[in-house]
Amino acid sequence: MNSIAFAVIVLVLLGLAGGVILVLASKFMAVYEDPRIAQVTECLAGANCGGCGYAGCADYAKAIVEQGAPTFKCAPGGQKSTDAINAIMGTQGGEQIPMRANVLCNGGENCGKRFEYRGIQTCAAAAAVAGGPTACTFGCLGLGDCTRACQFDAIHVSSTGVAVVDRAKCTGCSACTTACPRHIIEMKPLTKTPAVLCSNKEKGPAVMKACKTGCIACGMCVRNCPSQAVVLKDNVAVIDYTKCTGCGTCVAKCPKKVIHWVDGKPAVAEPTEA
Repeated sequence: MNSIAFAVIVLVLLGLAGGVILVLASKFMAVYEDPRIAQVTECLAGANCGGCGYAGCADYAKAIVEQGAPTFKCAPGGQKSTDAINAIMGTQGGEQIPMRANVLCNGGENCGKRFEYRGIQTCAAAAAVAGGPTACTFGCLGLGDCTRACQFDAIHVSSTGVAVVDRAKCTGCSACTTACPRHIIEMKPLTKTPAVLCSNKEKGPAVMKACKTGCIACGMCVRNCPSQAVVLKDNVAVIDYTKCTGCGTCVAKCPKKVIHWVDGKPAVAEPTEA
């Protein structure tokens, strides 16, 4: 037998042996994965936005199957995803009220400036310079960090210089809430209820110096709300959406016009101002 034929035979035998070893290894060393993980992953939106609190859709699906995580946390997928996952897991879950992002600021051009900012055009960078250029240190900086974080083209800085959410496009993933350095973007139920578009925690006189449309904590909304759904917290009005009926009284009574409708219209006709 010549050396070439011998070498070929040896290589073939080594290849066969390696193949057998790999087959045996794949059989005896395989890590079992519950097939439901792949099924649940298919039910999710696939945005990998992190709004569910997990690293991505695959990680969330694994947590649902292996750890019993809640099935309703895929905001972009909404109720459809929740129902599909419940069908796979054999679980039940009531209908969840969709949540949408809401910018708690109505400042923009209504807000004064302390200095002209000429640095890196991001909110995070501007906020790091002496607390930011705006007279209100709680308001929207208008440089679009939230816009860049949104994968659904649902939030943009308006012509007035304040971020505004397109709630028809918003999926409730909450990426913008994380991106905002001033933490003035919060999640609001997608119901016919108003929102307080201000986050300034200063006292009334300081707010009026900084912004024309800031909450001065006058308490008119609190005193007139028939459902006792509005309270003053840290000098700014806050709506308790578990109590709010969407009557519109607070919208009509607010002297600074800080409370606005961001979803729908009043449940009943707005009362006239006294």
